[in-house]
Amino acid sequence: MIKLKKVAAFDPNSNRMKVIADVEEAIKEFQKKKNKNLDFLLKNRFSWMKKFISANDKGLEVGAGAGFSKNYIKNKNFKISDLAMHDHLDLKNLDAQNTKLDPESYDFVIAVNMLHHVPYPIKFLNEMFKILKPGGKLIIQEAHCSVVFQLVTIIMRHEGFDFTKNVWDEKVAMSKEDDIWSGNITISHLIFDNMEKFNNKFGTKFSIIHQKFFECFIFLNSGGVSSKTFYIPLNNFFLKILNVIDNILIKFFPNIFAMGRQIVLKKI
Repeated sequence: MIKLKKVAAFDPNSNRMKVIADVEEAIKEFQKKKNKNLDFLLKNRFSWMKKFISANDKGLEVGAGAGFSKNYIKNKNFKISDLAMHDHLDLKNLDAQNTKLDPESYDFVIAVNMLHHVPYPIKFLNEMFKILKPGGKLIIQEAHCSVVFQLVTIIMRHEGFDFTKNVWDEKVAMSKEDDIWSGNITISHLIFDNMEKFNNKFGTKFSIIHQKFFECFIFLNSGGVSSKTFYIPLNNFFLKILNVIDNILIKFFPNIFAMGRQIVLKKI
């Protein structure tokens, strides 16, 4: 992994995003503006997950935020949850590190760009193991701390990253515990790029059945999901061309361009 800096931490007041983590406003804007760029991004983020989900599976999304997943994953047994109390959530005030849900309740759990906000990711993975049925799948779409993502983070001063954290130490928080939107976008790198440590910790619990890097300019020109910024509106033709460019760049230079990472863990 190429590191522009080992640590990038910012004062929240210096954040250069236009709107920051306003879930209700994000929902209103999505419904009103019909942003094709964001719709294309979200379709990409959720469409690949469908091959790991059967029609009658019971599923849950943790850290669902604005709950956009329900627009793309049509499953009668699929519920969305978050630590927040928004009306659109099926399960409110649910801590993904300690859900208090019944063991072996779900065939699949989705976590989209939320793992890097979790203060104790190892506790989260253990909790997901608990609530998944045997053979159940933890479907993760997460930030990848590539050179481009590091550079954008430094420029926009949004969230942050810290390569020096020991993610395996369950007593040390990876992000601020008193700020649910605090983030450390190195988390997927710290967990999944060291397979020896991952297997030592989770080798008897999970097997990795899918992993892929994706998403660069499609994300950068989406306008943002819950936090908003400038974007250039494009029609589907040009969005598809941009997506092809992303795929080519990421195929050859994932640690430079890829801003997203797909991972599926299957409970053993």
